[in-house]
Amino acid sequence: MAETSTVARPYAKAAFEHAVEQQALDDWAAMLETAARVVQDDDMQRRVLGNPQLSSTQKADVVVDVCGDAVSDAVRNFLRLVGQKGRLAALPAIVEQFTMLKAQQEKRMDVNIVSAFPLDDAQQDKLASALAKRLNREISITTQVDSTLLGGVILRAGDTVIDGSVRGRLNRLHEALSA
Repeated sequence: MAETSTVARPYAKAAFEHAVEQQALDDWAAMLETAARVVQDDDMQRRVLGNPQLSSTQKADVVVDVCGDAVSDAVRNFLRLVGQKGRLAALPAIVEQFTMLKAQQEKRMDVNIVSAFPLDDAQQDKLASALAKRLNREISITTQVDSTLLGGVILRAGDTVIDGSVRGRLNRLHEALSA
């Protein structure tokens, strides 16, 4: 079976292009997020999506009914199409890729910073402005603390990971010495 992200890519791209054309990116993002939460619900997984007695179309109709007025007619049609193709389980991945396309369109990037110690606001602002300048994007930062890093930070921005931690440097030194 194909990897979920591979399956999700064409659906996310089609939804994104339609949302851009309709000038409704934020609305589509919110509605798809709602539908993804419905699909990820444990009861929905067990009773509907995992039910072999229901056809793909019936499963899609149940998801659309549960979403109700929280989604537009266009999103209902999209969900029915995804459901008819038996791809409702890929909806969270579709939403993830849709969100990435939206962020690219808006020149925005979410960055996760893992540090050995809590960062104060000034440090976060300094990192955000340096990243914004380097990546030419608006930066949104979330931080985590991992004391096993010993010092430094690990930055995760999309597919890019920059490991500036002491632990990472020690691991690279160890690999270089044992090669």
